[in-house]
Amino acid sequence: MRRAVLAVVLMMSGLGAGLPQIAQSQPAPRREAVRIGIMSDLSGSFADVAGPGSVVAAQLAAEDFGGRAARLPVQILSGDHQNRADTGSAIARRWFDTEGVDAIVDLPNSAVALAVGEVARNANRVALVTAAVASRLTGDLCSPNLIHYSLDTWSMSNVPSRALVQQGGTSWFYVTADYAFGHDLEKQSSEAVTLAGGRVLGSVRHPLGTTDFSSVLLQAQASRASVVALANSQADFINSMKQASEFGLVRRGQRVVGLAVYISDIVSLGLETTQGAIVVGNFYWDLTDGTRGFARRFAERSGGRMPTDLQANVYAAVTHYLKAVEALGNSTDGRAVVARMKATPTEDAVFGSGQIRADGRRISPVYVFQVKAPAASTGRYDVYRLIRDVPLEEAYRPIAQGGCPLVQ
Repeated sequence: MRRAVLAVVLMMSGLGAGLPQIAQSQPAPRREAVRIGIMSDLSGSFADVAGPGSVVAAQLAAEDFGGRAARLPVQILSGDHQNRADTGSAIARRWFDTEGVDAIVDLPNSAVALAVGEVARNANRVALVTAAVASRLTGDLCSPNLIHYSLDTWSMSNVPSRALVQQGGTSWFYVTADYAFGHDLEKQSSEAVTLAGGRVLGSVRHPLGTTDFSSVLLQAQASRASVVALANSQADFINSMKQASEFGLVRRGQRVVGLAVYISDIVSLGLETTQGAIVVGNFYWDLTDGTRGFARRFAERSGGRMPTDLQANVYAAVTHYLKAVEALGNSTDGRAVVARMKATPTEDAVFGSGQIRADGRRISPVYVFQVKAPAASTGRYDVYRLIRDVPLEEAYRPIAQGGCPLVQ
């Protein structure tokens, strides 16, 4: 009997050996701590915009809450989904089933977020999506166990697309990342362009992590579209934007725009390349005393880097989650916690006041920024000039149009 038990233990240990390692990997007994898992891309294309910085933001939120909720210590774990939905799902199941994790936060990469959201629903735990941007997360695939904090593809495409058509960019060609995020971003933008009176001339797709965009950009150039829209992000956006400049698309009269741009992208490309660009976001470090205070503390732990929108979302999500846990008194019922979060107005120093709709969409202010010229910048992260506060009815998809089954 002892040999049989030992064999089973060794076999189970071997099955888990190939999974990505996480911080604080020893299981914690249930109800002895509030455990929050930051599942991110820790070393790949999304590492700068989320990644380790999201872990820092979660730690700051836990500390600001006092380090305890419902009389239990708050523990922050981290895991790398490696931009694979199957890897993310495996980590989520392990966290929920054996390691006592109550909520998973962050989730850059929409395919991963959709997969982990389903695991959270089945386990009746909580998924707080602060990085992925697929609009289906609050649409037909909404869940009573999920809240979406980051701007989605509807917001990121509709606001700038309508504005550019009104400015004369009436013909569009898309360079699109070939996964859920890119497909959704192109779809939402093309619909907005058509409704505004513009025309879509075509599109071409590329794999995540593409380094050579020459053939893709030649097709964009041959289309003669007035706007070449980059429906990609992070390393893909940076590489395609650099190469579009080298190919001379702008010199030939085409306007190259990114639909999902973050401050880390602007800093990486430099103001010489990006000056004048229009960026839509829900956070900038230099907006208020609250954003500046958070950014200063974040930078102290992040080698001087300022937080991105997505990292600020983590701070807000963890803060509001802990308020719900505190109010419910150590409940492990994910649906009950999410319902409490929806019923309670959001309030934090970074985003101010807001709310969470029935479909799981967090509503907070949205802004249009213009990238500064080099001469107007006072430092590496002084990159944006605020040009517009977007009315909320324009900033978010109307709840009735999303198709979320939770909406009556």
